[in-house]
Amino acid sequence: MTNLILIIKEIYKHGYTAIDRITGYPFQKRKFYKRHGYPLDLKNPKTFNEKIVWKKINDRNPLLPLTADKHRVREYIIEKLGEKDGKEVLVPLLYVTDNPKTIPFDELPTKYIIKSNFGSGQNLIIDENSTYTKKEIINKCKKWLQKSYGVMYHEWAYQKIERKIVVEELLLDENGNIPKDFKFFVFNGKCEMVQVDSDRFEESARTLTLYTREWKIIPATKSMQKQGNEISKPLAYTRMLELAELLGMNFDFVRVDLYAIKDNIYFGEMTHYPKSGMGKFTPQSFDLALGHKWRIAPRYWE
Repeated sequence: MTNLILIIKEIYKHGYTAIDRITGYPFQKRKFYKRHGYPLDLKNPKTFNEKIVWKKINDRNPLLPLTADKHRVREYIIEKLGEKDGKEVLVPLLYVTDNPKTIPFDELPTKYIIKSNFGSGQNLIIDENSTYTKKEIINKCKKWLQKSYGVMYHEWAYQKIERKIVVEELLLDENGNIPKDFKFFVFNGKCEMVQVDSDRFEESARTLTLYTREWKIIPATKSMQKQGNEISKPLAYTRMLELAELLGMNFDFVRVDLYAIKDNIYFGEMTHYPKSGMGKFTPQSFDLALGHKWRIAPRYWE
């Protein structure tokens, strides 16, 4: 009965998506206006968030599903950086499966992260402070695998991913904390902004700071998150910039997430639809300014 309900839900979601497309995406337009306070223009998008929605609906670059897949993106990293450099930036992979019951818990280290390969916010940190039982972890993973991520939001890339559960080594900085997340906004192969997220797994403590390519603070914030204190430029910043631009060169826009631990660089993920186009900027004028960096070109990948 449970499987039948899930199947019906899937049919409904895909049917809803088709209807939304035929009727001119009223769902997207309503949600966008409610979020940003200005109408979504899909015929002549100008702001960054408008272009994200345009990308969701129109961009069918065959590399999107590969690079959005948190497991198969490893292939892309090795291809772009080479075997040696690619392996140096990849977080050690401990296990991957489509059946959570097979996760070898007794063979895993005391600290690791477990996540889905096809969605956002689907992860569990396992360390000495976690209280999850094996059964709870398995059930959580099963729920992730049962749901199509991003269907209602027209996030095409995720629909093409074969769903898996990925277990990786847990990265920690020199102080034993979750490292800062450096998110490089790459437009047509050039980074135009860096977003730094601190304490990203602690909602009340999480902060966000935006920097220019030259590492100057941008007086703006996003999604009502608290602005963090200014931090020093990472020791490996120049190399991080090079890696982000190399990995992003095949896309009109992509966000490349990297970590810096001392002078070591690690790859996080590649994101094509940040906040699904609903990441509100303050001031709003920055939404337009960032959008100017992005040249929309239909079928650019050809």
